[in-house]
Amino acid sequence: MRYVLDADLTRLRIPDSRPSRHVDGLWKHTCFEMFVRKSSDTTAYCELNASPSTEWALYTFDGYHENMTPADPAHLPQIRVTREPNRLEVEIRADLRGLPQMGEMALAAVIEDDNGTLSYWALKHAASKPDFHHPGSFVLKP
Repeated sequence: MRYVLDADLTRLRIPDSRPSRHVDGLWKHTCFEMFVRKSSDTTAYCELNASPSTEWALYTFDGYHENMTPADPAHLPQIRVTREPNRLEVEIRADLRGLPQMGEMALAAVIEDDNGTLSYWALKHAASKPDFHHPGSFVLKP
């Protein structure tokens, strides 16, 4: 996956680079997210969060917000970040083959501005308030 953010980066809080490792709560700051489920016939899905810091988190769920469990990928995600004054590119290479989910996807981003306010971006907001886990958000087909 590759996420590209075209914006005045001086007006955003972009985490500094850190050693790549699993970190919970990345969604509290600027991060990019992917949700994948097996098919529309199942409620089980996984969530991958990737921060511009190169920290990441991977979880599995049995259903909508149900039984969140940290997952250990067969290979750690590789995150490459390119920063320019008005552009942030985050490329994530993740091997999810060890997980049961490989179908419909939802892509999203959390962006923190220079005042600490979060905005929530998604291909589709399926509920009245942003909820990346909502089943209606899984709009990309394999």
